[in-house]
This record gives sequence, C-alpha cells and structure tokens, in this order.
Amino acid sequence: MEALLTTFLAAGLGEWGDKTQLLVIALAVRYRRPLPILAGIFVAALANSLLAAFGGVFVHGMIAPRATSLLVGLALVFAGVAGLIRPGRADSPKEGGRWPFFVAAGSFFVFEFGDKTQFLTFALAAHYDAFGLAVAGATAGVIAANLPAVLLGEALSRAAPLRRIRFGLGAAFLVAGLIVGVGALGLT
Repeated sequence: MEALLTTFLAAGLGEWGDKTQLLVIALAVRYRRPLPILAGIFVAALANSLLAAFGGVFVHGMIAPRATSLLVGLALVFAGVAGLIRPGRADSPKEGGRWPFFVAAGSFFVFEFGDKTQFLTFALAAHYDAFGLAVAGATAGVIAANLPAVLLGEALSRAAPLRRIRFGLGAAFLVAGLIVGVGALGLT
C-alpha cells in the first residue's frame, strides 16, 4: 500500500506546472471536449506507467536495496531540478479540430516519455518491487494533477500560480532527494 500512496503523491505533485500540464491546458482550450482528452491522457499515462514500473520491477532483483534507495534519491533530485527549470508556454491554439482522444494520447505519451514522473515511477517500482501498485499510483497521480487542467483549461493557468507551485515542488523534491540520497549512501 505504501508503494501506491508514494507513487500517487510523487506523480501527482510532479505534474503540477509541468510541460505536460501546460499541454493539457492547450488541448482543453483547443478542443473544449474534456472526456476524450481525459481518456487520452489516461491511456498515455497508463502506458508510460506500465513501461516505467516494468523496468523498475525488472531491475529490482539485480541491484541491492541500498542501490534502490539511491535510485529513488536520484529520481527525486531529477524531479527537483526539472521542477526548477521553466517549461515552455501553453499557447492558445485555434479552437476545434479532429480526434481529440488520439491527439491527447499521442502527444501526452511523447511529452511524458522519459520525464520525471516516469523516472520516479521506475525508481519507486524498483524500490518497492510493486508493479501493480506503482502503475496504479502513478497513473492516478497523473490524472489527479491534470484533471483541473482538462476541466478548467486556460482559467487554471490564470487562477493558479503554476510557476510558483512548480518551483516550490521542485525545491521540495530536490531536498527530499538529497535526504534520501545521503541516507542511501550511509552518510547520516
């Protein structure tokens, strides 16, 4: 159960103000059809979480428990640094278009592939050796973080200080990563 909650929190917090959330805002503004966009995000998030968790569980038996803790620390530091880097803007494209499900699924999968959320899912699946719980937690966290973007669209970017949220969460991830990394190295 700890793997489920940890991956949910890591993925959910990691997505706030991220480039994928800005992509979702742009898609919401363009298509104004939240259900196909949300379904596309779900499919893409599930696919990325499955890949990451499979890789994490695969390497679990190959590395020592101390190394998995160090891997989690590195993933948190990576998420922190990525949160401190300013992503691009969510441009407001023309309204309308075809195939919102496929556009959302394809673009979200590509944007999220190799991103901090996928790395965190990989590291946590390796640490806990919990494939299903890591997949479920990460997918649910991604959906929870992007649901406001799908429903509110551009209003979210105007109402919420996404840059400050992203920066604050980036700093928190960085500190947590350093603490976990120092503990994994046995320096405490």
